[in-house]
Amino acid sequence: MIRETGGEALFVRCDVSRSTDVDALVEATVRAYGRLDCACNNAGIDGAQAPTAEYPEEIWSRVLSVNLTGVWLCMKHEIPRMLAGGRGGTIVNMSSILGTVGFENASAYVAAKHGVVGLSRTAALEYATRGIRVNAVCPAFIYTPMLEQAGMREGSDRFAAVSALHPVGRMGTPEEVAESVLWLCSDGASFVTGHALLVDSGYVAR
Repeated sequence: MIRETGGEALFVRCDVSRSTDVDALVEATVRAYGRLDCACNNAGIDGAQAPTAEYPEEIWSRVLSVNLTGVWLCMKHEIPRMLAGGRGGTIVNMSSILGTVGFENASAYVAAKHGVVGLSRTAALEYATRGIRVNAVCPAFIYTPMLEQAGMREGSDRFAAVSALHPVGRMGTPEEVAESVLWLCSDGASFVTGHALLVDSGYVAR
């Protein structure tokens, strides 16, 4: 889609829970474009729906490895390249409203997304004087294929119920989240670091 609209894009297959994969991804980016200026660490999976004491251990481990360890591994390999470039950079990590509140039957996802917020704030403090800003974005329910696979397809009862959780009466769109990421990566957010930006139509305000 990017190429069709005249842009330039590179695809590198990567499992973010594998350090060697992430290193190869970041290295391919630097090789292709000369340096790394900004990064959005967005890979995530939803996991199972079960009470905390009944949550399957293997699914817990997989959710944490992708949604939290994956973010850490991305920063582990991105930050040295940004420092080496001598210009600093910006990192945006994808958390969730569930990184700020609890949500029944989603303990692994909630724990991982809370971890992303804490990890982002810690890295922001560590690299603030070295020209790297680190922030998190915390979207509410965004209408994506992941939600469709979870039974929230448009027109269904679950779609209507989840939409009604948002004060504006609808789910968000990927484009609305992307706009917040672009702003955090821009010079317009040059004084913003260590922040968890809610993109939630007021979900958490209730």
